[in-house]
Amino acid sequence: MNVIFTVVCIASMIAIAVLSPDKLLSSLLGGAESSVKMAITLFCIYAVWMGLSELAERSGLSRGAAKLLKPVSRRIFKTDSKAANEYLAMNISCNLLGLGGAATPYAVKAIGELEKEKNSFAQKLLFVINATSIQILPTTVIALRASAGSMSAADIFLPSLICTAISTLAAVGLFLLGNKIWR
Repeated sequence: MNVIFTVVCIASMIAIAVLSPDKLLSSLLGGAESSVKMAITLFCIYAVWMGLSELAERSGLSRGAAKLLKPVSRRIFKTDSKAANEYLAMNISCNLLGLGGAATPYAVKAIGELEKEKNSFAQKLLFVINATSIQILPTTVIALRASAGSMSAADIFLPSLICTAISTLAAVGLFLLGNKIWR
């Protein structure tokens, strides 16, 4: 895939250099400027939500969420590990808020705890849920749309909720079905 993107990029640069050489440098600089703005915006979004996630963890809110989600977590992921349940709860809550970047560290910690108990089923299921993740509030996308000047950045709320719910339910259903078939 990298080769394809490289070829397309080089071909585009050659075409613009031949057809309109005066716009080559301005196009490259404009693209770089847009990339830097988006990277800074994403950095700020993740910094805020990672900070809030850290506060939730230090204040015990994550343990409270883990307690609420423990029966569900124990049943779905088939784990009794207190630490794994806490990390799973934080991962799921971050994903529900549309914070995939903030959810990743919790998924890594949860996988580590699940590895200790050799629970490969839960590891695979966590991967499936993270790949599809229901988003009740797609905050990252809304923030990116707002920073790009969208007049109605939150218009994606309902379509995002419907699509992520369907994709997560379908993926988990197929995973569970496949797990039963191959056992």
